[in-house]
Amino acid sequence: MRKVKLAAALLTSPAWGVAGKVTQCLRGHSSLTCCVLLFQASVALAQPVIPNIGDPTTVAVAEQKEVGGSARPQSEVSPSDRPDESQLHIAASLAKAGDFQSAESRIRTYLGTHANSAEAHYLLGYLLYKENKPTDSLAEYTRGARFRKPSAADLAAIAMDYLLLQADADADKWLTQATSMEPTNGLYWYYLGRTKYNENRFQESVDAFHKSLEFLPLNVRAEYNLGLAYAGKALDDKARNAYETAIAWQKGTAHEDPQPYLDLGMLLANQGHLKEAVPNLQKAVELDAQNPKIHEEMGRVYEQLHDLGKAQIQLESAVALAPKVSSLHFQLGRIYQKAGMTERAKSEFARCAVLNGTHSTDSLETPNSDLHP
Repeated sequence: MRKVKLAAALLTSPAWGVAGKVTQCLRGHSSLTCCVLLFQASVALAQPVIPNIGDPTTVAVAEQKEVGGSARPQSEVSPSDRPDESQLHIAASLAKAGDFQSAESRIRTYLGTHANSAEAHYLLGYLLYKENKPTDSLAEYTRGARFRKPSAADLAAIAMDYLLLQADADADKWLTQATSMEPTNGLYWYYLGRTKYNENRFQESVDAFHKSLEFLPLNVRAEYNLGLAYAGKALDDKARNAYETAIAWQKGTAHEDPQPYLDLGMLLANQGHLKEAVPNLQKAVELDAQNPKIHEEMGRVYEQLHDLGKAQIQLESAVALAPKVSSLHFQLGRIYQKAGMTERAKSEFARCAVLNGTHSTDSLETPNSDLHP
């Protein structure tokens, strides 16, 4: 199952359709809270243990002692403690420009004299998320919640941290609350749909993607993820229709998403329609030649079509792109074996055994570099 990866450049990504649709989705938030949603990116995290951060809407006793006494709500902070909003906007602008370290430095300096600023804590939480530190990010969101109740955007960002920590149940909880607070926000429904998919709760995933499409019509990603949810329910005809619809919606755009072509190709191959699968997988490779999953699937199809030469080329590309995935070495070794390349086959099988012996998480699944998650 493909893991949820997080959104990058939501307003500019063609996969999100017309920018105005997303702008409408975010309407009503300040630029600071919108910043959280505009720049969430795909990152990988190898951290198996989730610390007990606590409920972001509550405050631990230790957190209260950290600033010396009980917390005051933001509305009760004295005028001398109120944040200089211009400094926060400068930090948000730095984050928007991708200069996260400078933004973090500015925010930490600011918090040195404005420890009660909820917005500063929330923005720092986002910056830490961007720097691949979801645990620290969650801690900042917890601190921010002492001074202001989290908004729907804050809860959605908290959910993204939990997704990085592979804590799908926690992400589900906060995204469910976010959609409850803003039921017309198609972006939150989309993330909830992907989270439900990761939890194998396929009907709930279908429902969430339908809600997302209600508020983000013609959204390519929501449509083909709907197809994945249907496939999870073994409703192949509906899955195929969703993939084909997503492909039709993006025809003629400057940057097509390869994922619906990959998903359709895999579905057709699984149904035994190998020749029909080939052009879809070829299109996916054309759009994203650096995705090892696509090369793997093409290699499998060519092997079943008894075209060992093409299967070899595709699996060699997959291995080059993902050398730590043991199953790819095994598949390539099998192709070499069938082609009479005995020594090459032995080498690949040996590499497969070594990777399996290390119990590396990298050896378990071929990565799928989803371009526009």
